[in-house]
Amino acid sequence: MVNLGGRRVFAQAGLLGVALCLAAAWWIAATAQHSDSAETPVAVAPPAVAIPEAVAKSADEMKRYTEKLVGTDVTFEMLPIPGGEFVMGSSDSEPDRGDDEGPQHTMKIAPFWMGKCEVSWDEYDIFSYSLDVKRRNLNGVTATDREKVADAITKPTKPYTDMTFGKGHDGNPAICMTGLAAKTYCEWLSAKTGRFYRLPTEAEWEYACRAGTTTTYSFGDDPAQLGDYAWFIANSDEKPQKVGKKKPNLWGLHDMHGNVSEWCLDQYFADAYSKHGENPFFIVTKEYPQVVRGGNWEAEAATCRSAAREFSTPEWKVQDPQFPKSRWFHTDALFVGLRVVRPLAGEDIKLPPTEPNKPK
Repeated sequence: MVNLGGRRVFAQAGLLGVALCLAAAWWIAATAQHSDSAETPVAVAPPAVAIPEAVAKSADEMKRYTEKLVGTDVTFEMLPIPGGEFVMGSSDSEPDRGDDEGPQHTMKIAPFWMGKCEVSWDEYDIFSYSLDVKRRNLNGVTATDREKVADAITKPTKPYTDMTFGKGHDGNPAICMTGLAAKTYCEWLSAKTGRFYRLPTEAEWEYACRAGTTTTYSFGDDPAQLGDYAWFIANSDEKPQKVGKKKPNLWGLHDMHGNVSEWCLDQYFADAYSKHGENPFFIVTKEYPQVVRGGNWEAEAATCRSAAREFSTPEWKVQDPQFPKSRWFHTDALFVGLRVVRPLAGEDIKLPPTEPNKPK
């Protein structure tokens, strides 16, 4: 329903409806290729790694939980985000507003869990360098059925240089990955844990950032307070900082403003908000431009606003010496990282698996 007088679009479609369409299309294609499926044994997925706090059948049952990556000592925390409605975008009167932040419109969001912090190198390196596999081999440990599923996920090729670029490692947010790499990390994490993880949609990201507020930032309208909640150009010492050191928003999420910009699931369109009544999100179909959100350590305060939109460009790979340029790394995006979400509904969006690397 569109109310042109109020310039508000009520997105009733929701993630689930679109996801069901995607799932149906996938199922039709799969069954068409396997007409003898009745005779084909169906593989039974191994059970999820047991975490009682991670189990919930309703929003009221959702709790924060800690995920430990099997075969490692690395953990990360997931926080429950209640479902609800919010007004997405910024008003015409908001200072430093971008033209692509409107029209403001109401979005309906289903419950999900979100990473308390941005994904750190401690977590990302296990995926990128198969550190869990190497540790098992070194100790003579046999992989579990769940780990075997994760081992089969496509991994990034070896980077040509240290992708931290001297900006810090332990406890620091992982940086320089492409949108494809961020999406594949979620694919691997889902296989590793048995719980469906993905990138947030742009609407989910802003909803979680605002945490029930309607102000310029999650803490209010005064940019003078930003330093209490964010690492940005005025206080970052020209590098990303360890995750979780600034004040969280009202839902307990750290670094939603600043530190590193975070990949979203959406393809970027400047006029996306005028189409959200039909599509609550836009699945990525090409490398550029893809939505990133939140501002970063080298951004001005205006870029760290809750409604501010950013997107990827080919210039993020200018210094990549490889030919063709890597599909896994953005050599010039030392300000981009990721954060994961887990929908209460489970696998609500059917994403195609990442294709293996092509031999050179």
